[in-house]
Amino acid sequence: MATVTSIIHEDAARIAAQMQGDLEVLEGTTILLTGAAGFLGAYLLDVLADWNAGRPRPARILALDNNLVGLPERVAHLRGRADIRFVTHDLRQPFDPGEPVHAILHCAGVASPTFYRKYPLETIDVNVDGTRHLLELCRTHPVKAMLHLSTSEIYGDPAPEAIPTREDYRGFVSCTGPRACYDESKRLSETLCVIYHQAYGVPVKVGRPFNVYGPGQRIDDRRIVPDLMQAVLAGEPIVLLSDGRATRSFCYIRDAAKAMLAILLKGKAGEAYNLGNDQEELSMRQVAETLKEVAGHPQPIAFRTSPDPHYLSDNPQRRCPDLSRLKALGYAPEVMIAEGLARTLASYREA
Repeated sequence: MATVTSIIHEDAARIAAQMQGDLEVLEGTTILLTGAAGFLGAYLLDVLADWNAGRPRPARILALDNNLVGLPERVAHLRGRADIRFVTHDLRQPFDPGEPVHAILHCAGVASPTFYRKYPLETIDVNVDGTRHLLELCRTHPVKAMLHLSTSEIYGDPAPEAIPTREDYRGFVSCTGPRACYDESKRLSETLCVIYHQAYGVPVKVGRPFNVYGPGQRIDDRRIVPDLMQAVLAGEPIVLLSDGRATRSFCYIRDAAKAMLAILLKGKAGEAYNLGNDQEELSMRQVAETLKEVAGHPQPIAFRTSPDPHYLSDNPQRRCPDLSRLKALGYAPEVMIAEGLARTLASYREA
């Protein structure tokens, strides 16, 4: 279910149209996009490809992925285009683009708990060494802007008074728990970004996504929305491996992609920006009930315990972003959970 769908095409075209003026600064430039076959990277690649279409001076895109967790078939429809060069490369090693690079979208990484617990050292290496390789590249290339995608997981389990969570919250994170390989390496990656900005003037901006979901996400990703979708598609009960009370602020991928591009193009270098949807902080049970209603799914919601003893270890109870900094760039989320789940389900069914 990794193929591109009409829903993805619609989203990409809408973003390209809405952000046409902002994107014009990229005309004639070369953009390095890492994690190009992953969930977030592939969406950005579709947006840029749509925006490029028919332009006399399209941006040239270097699309990198090592395909450890990314799916090449997700972007197969873009192969053969003159404006996109696909490169199989592991960012744990330095990358020589062989041509000047003007902008970087760093989306490479292992973000699903199931996969980063399977590949803990690879997760650390791409977050730390991979990010540093790109920051070094910025020092020798005419890079005008770099977006490094971090995560809201750097906040850990915020104190109640720190919700909605601002970018200056220092976090409450375990450095040895089952999520530490991801959380702590992302924290260090942000430290690297700040140091390179302060020491060398590297124009890097940091985005911290909050629970992004939508079409194109691996159905076997094992995060909550793909798991719920699998149950609906199979006509089975919707199973929650918890009591369903933990909350998240889910952000549909179209809104997230717009936020990422806004940070890249208009964000302040050296700054971190929360990105997500601050309009709906919902419990896992509410999300399951919304999908059940949207899908007309007749099966019940079941609450069970995961056979994995660490499934809920260090799992935050609440997550909601303060988006004041991002909204100052002109961003506002548009897609609420019912519409987003409906579009996601339609995309999975089409795929």
